[in-house]
Amino acid sequence: MNEINEIHAPAEQTLQTRLIDPENKAELSEAAQLLRRGGLVAFPTETVYGLGANAYDPDAARRVYAAKGRPSDNPLIVHIAALETAEQIAHTTPLFYRLAERYWPGPLTIILPKKDSIPTSVTGGLNSVGIRFPSDPVAAELILQSGVPIAAPSANLSGKPSPTTAAHVIRDLYGRVDAIVCGRDCDYGVESTVVRAQGDKLTVLRPGAVTPEQLRALLGEENVLIDPTVLQKAAEGMRPQAPGMKYRHYAPCAPVILLRGEPREIRAALLRCKADGKTGILCYEEDAALLKGRLTMSLGPREDERMQAHRLFACLRAFDETDAACIYAPLPAKDGIGLAVYNRLEKAAGFTVRDAKEILSTETK
Repeated sequence: MNEINEIHAPAEQTLQTRLIDPENKAELSEAAQLLRRGGLVAFPTETVYGLGANAYDPDAARRVYAAKGRPSDNPLIVHIAALETAEQIAHTTPLFYRLAERYWPGPLTIILPKKDSIPTSVTGGLNSVGIRFPSDPVAAELILQSGVPIAAPSANLSGKPSPTTAAHVIRDLYGRVDAIVCGRDCDYGVESTVVRAQGDKLTVLRPGAVTPEQLRALLGEENVLIDPTVLQKAAEGMRPQAPGMKYRHYAPCAPVILLRGEPREIRAALLRCKADGKTGILCYEEDAALLKGRLTMSLGPREDERMQAHRLFACLRAFDETDAACIYAPLPAKDGIGLAVYNRLEKAAGFTVRDAKEILSTETK
């Protein structure tokens, strides 16, 4: 089988995973040395936890795919801690520097043509590479101490909700990686915005905390496009240009069903759900009291999209600790960071969406 089309099975739990305290300088230095020597180290960022490997080492990159059970055509993002490193790994442009000046360090990944220093095992066989400069101080220090750029997808088993706490990473990857840096909980809770820079134009391939509205305010409405896969299922056989574009992602064990409609219609449809401990409901804080007695997780206030992004993956993971056989959730607004929540929920649900009106007209308690 062609390696670039291979879907790896998750690695078995055979490693003695070291739990690293980021406040302990000696332990963090040990983690950096592991990375430099080709080991796998999970670490916190401001978006989600990442699973890092030396981006110059093709074998280390292959180990990342194996540890996660990740399809090998799904590219990894390369993390840097100094802007000049970008010149060593990619062909930069004026637009790149304009974006970097405005949003780095921070939750933005920029895709550029790669240089030969980055092996194709990192990029899923592509001649481009996604680069990010994280703002989390532990991530930055780890990258600096390692002395190499770090290729890192999210530190979870492939397809599962991304990890936003060290406990999430330990649950998924303990015994599969060399070390886990047990830092604080992540700030944003969803992965970085990914954009492809071509000439004067950007295409958003994955939404995140840097929103299309912000990018358009900087570059002009006509210069920022949104790839169709942000809101639609990817075409069969497409080759993903960035993580999160092609495969089902972010999914808890129970199937997710999204509800489309006005807030009052969705609320009424959720009230039809049985209080049986097996029907999960992902709801807004305003509706939690009405749904008392049912198996619910709150995303936060309906108007607080930042809180919804922060809580989303933790809520989906929390359902895995219950007897939920299915999970109902409202489709959120698509403005601002809400677009990232919308995108992640559609992927988690495998694009399974029902109209709340339909449920109200056809189902009874």
